[in-house]
Amino acid sequence: MDTLHILNKSPDHTRFARCLAAVAPEDGLLLTENAVLAVTGGFTFNTAQVYALGSDVQARGLEHHGTGVSRVDFNGMVDLTTRARRIISW
Repeated sequence: MDTLHILNKSPDHTRFARCLAAVAPEDGLLLTENAVLAVTGGFTFNTAQVYALGSDVQARGLEHHGTGVSRVDFNGMVDLTTRARRIISW
C-alpha cells in the first residue's frame, strides 16, 4: 500500500470530501471515529482497500452496515500502518 489515509471526520465535514478526492487506487483508507458513519452507504471510494475501526462502528450502532468495508481492531490498525509507505491523518 502506498499511502494509508486515516480519516476521522464525519461525512458532512469538508475534510471528508478532500480526503476522498486524495485517495488513489493503490492507497488504503481507514475510517475512524465519526468517519465510520460513511459505512451506511452513499459514498464512492477510489480504492478497494477501505477499512473501518470496529470499535467505532460498534459504538455508533452500525454493525449491520458497510458492505465492502473491512473491519479492523486496534491491532489491525497498527498492522495497516506498518504496511503503508506513508500515512496521512485527516
